[in-house]
Amino acid sequence: MSEVALLQLIGLTVVGFGICILLFIKAKFLRVVGFVVIVLGTFTLIALGVPQMPSLPPAIETFDIAEVKTPDDLASIGQKIFFSKGQCALCHSIGPSESARCPDLKGIGAKLAPEFIYESLTDPQAYIYLDFRHEGLPKEYPARMPYIHKNPIALSQQEIYSVISFLQKMSGEPISIKVEDVMNIGKESEVEVASLTVNGAP
Repeated sequence: MSEVALLQLIGLTVVGFGICILLFIKAKFLRVVGFVVIVLGTFTLIALGVPQMPSLPPAIETFDIAEVKTPDDLASIGQKIFFSKGQCALCHSIGPSESARCPDLKGIGAKLAPEFIYESLTDPQAYIYLDFRHEGLPKEYPARMPYIHKNPIALSQQEIYSVISFLQKMSGEPISIKVEDVMNIGKESEVEVASLTVNGAP
């Protein structure tokens, strides 16, 4: 017998006990107790009748860069990262929005060079963007841009370049990020480590 079924059986027993008190006992205090027992038992049975959904942490989404064949594939992965792991959409909007806590990214891929976008993601405090959407003097945006290559977001270089590819494609620009360059990011560091090991360096 499952735990839920056992609790339902106990709830039915409690309700039955309360009904017996109301039917066979004349003392007012005990009848009030019986009524309270019936009400509580009924609420318990209703609560146990609601389907129980397990509360699990969200699944960690992974992106297989090895499957990328074209710049459009790279931009597609970048779009998924933008709206999930990268958490970009929590603060940025794509299009004018009064509720956005950070600058609007519509057309940003056409306005800024990929190198500048990369710097803005990995060193976000290098340039402070002001909010001109309001009357009077511009103000700083309420949210502060995190370093997305560090914890808790911790995007890899390949994932960052995927996001830049998405921003370029979204802006109607040709994607300037080369797939082979992104694929070789991890390999370059491996070659350097192997070279150091062969040469006997610590």
